[in-house]
Order: sequence, then structure tokens, then C-alpha cells
Amino acid sequence: MSWTCPKCERELPKPEQRHYCARVSLDSLFAGRPAELVVVFDKILAEVADWEGVLVGTTPNCIVFTRRLTFLVIRPMKKELDIKFYSKVPHPEKPVLKSVASGNKYENHIRIALLDDLRPALFIYLRESYQLL
Repeated sequence: MSWTCPKCERELPKPEQRHYCARVSLDSLFAGRPAELVVVFDKILAEVADWEGVLVGTTPNCIVFTRRLTFLVIRPMKKELDIKFYSKVPHPEKPVLKSVASGNKYENHIRIALLDDLRPALFIYLRESYQLL
């Protein structure tokens, strides 16, 4: 059961959940960025948004995907997307750039600039992050 904040109209997993309460358009996050980043993001969004219970929200710097908790954060940068996801174990191998302990799980980062960089392994990582919840 989700809840919609009456002030910012952001859909959240729990009533009265703490969040950044301001309206931020998705388009504003991609302003001045390469068009290919939008295509890469759209491909990820098309896959992940259909998973059961997924809510998508925006903050001034990123797009947040939640189920009961956040499982994916995508931050548009100047020339690439920083993709943060969670796992039970560290991922020291490429394409993961950084894997850091965060509580009882690991926070991992991948950066993607081109559609050709979007590999099936990324979606496996994202699905595992989603299933941690």
C-alpha cells in the first residue's frame, strides 16, 4: 500500500514516510545532458518500473526507486548515469566501480554513458537489489 504526499504529490511506500518534499521534474534532472543518457535511463525505467510494488520518485539530484525501501538510485551526471544499487555481498569486479559496506548490505555504484554499456548483468544486479527488501 503506497501513500501520496499531499504537498509534493510524490508516491511513497509508507504513510508519512520521511522524504525530500518538493516537486522536481524528471526533465529538469536531464537538462543539458546528452540525449543518449535519457535513452539509457528510459531503458532502465521501462524494465524496473514494471516490477511489483515499485515506486519512482525524484529529488533535486536523482531518481529514487523504492519498494518498501530504496533499492535503486540513478543520478544523472554531466556525461553519465551513476547507478547505485544494493547487494548482500560486495561486488569488487567491473563494471562495479565501488562496493562499500552499508549496514548489513553493500552499496554498489556503476556508471553508464552509452546504450552499448547497458548489459544484462546490470539488470541482474538491479533485480537482486529489489529482492533484498
